[in-house]
Amino acid sequence: MTALPRIRALVVLAVAASLLSGCAAMSSVESSYDMPADGGGFEGGSPAVGADGELVADESSGDFSDDRSVITTGFLYVTVDAPLESAAEAVSITEAAGGRVDGRQEFAPQGGDAGGAELTLRIPAERLTATLDRLKELGEVEELRLSASDVTREVQDIDARVTALRSSITRLLALQDAAATVEDLIALETAISDRQAELESLEAQQRFLADQVGLSTITLVLGSRDVAPVTEPDTFVTGLITGWEALVAFGSGLLVLLGVLLPWLVLLGLLGLVVLLIVRRARRRSSPVDESSDATRE
Repeated sequence: MTALPRIRALVVLAVAASLLSGCAAMSSVESSYDMPADGGGFEGGSPAVGADGELVADESSGDFSDDRSVITTGFLYVTVDAPLESAAEAVSITEAAGGRVDGRQEFAPQGGDAGGAELTLRIPAERLTATLDRLKELGEVEELRLSASDVTREVQDIDARVTALRSSITRLLALQDAAATVEDLIALETAISDRQAELESLEAQQRFLADQVGLSTITLVLGSRDVAPVTEPDTFVTGLITGWEALVAFGSGLLVLLGVLLPWLVLLGLLGLVVLLIVRRARRRSSPVDESSDATRE
């Protein structure tokens, strides 16, 4: 067997070995993913949560947390007296929990309201509950939504593919040192370059998922009481109050509309008066002419 076929055969064997190792990694991943349905991966059931929102170790089983990868996102609307000051306090709470602020918008006070703020907070997943409790204390909670997306299989699949690609690149690099011809070296470098590009793409996905799983994304909106969401009436008294407030608002709206239209009405009235005077004067001038023409005819 010449050098070129031998090198090509070694490349094929290296790729096949990497694929087999990837399949073995995936099978081990699948087996590790299967968890008891009653305990969620914990022998004693669900893990305990401490006062600070962190998972507490189960002394009977020795487990500290499960192996699931969950991306948590949420929305929190809080009505406060001073939104701008509360926004600074919310940033301090988030940073104290080990998180960060990825976005921040503040609205200056206008008219009768005290302004507002909207923050995009990244909070460590293990401290999410405790941090949300502190954020709720800023004022009156109007709305809270949380959603979770389980990406465990996606994370494990990417991890297995990364492991397989790294093993494949290591074998190809070893074969590169034994290349006897330029053609063999070029073929090996092309194969290594392709796998390296795929590996970098997978590692980027790996880092992104790790960031999304490790840090929950919470959108916090801080509004003043003047712009707080309206509570729907649920009793006769609250319905009566809501109706009276609607009537007052309607009357206020009519007054505002009248104030806007009054200058135009005055202007139109003056124009109409001028037109009326002009028409009357024209009629008076035409009346003697008509009388004289009638006398001449007679």
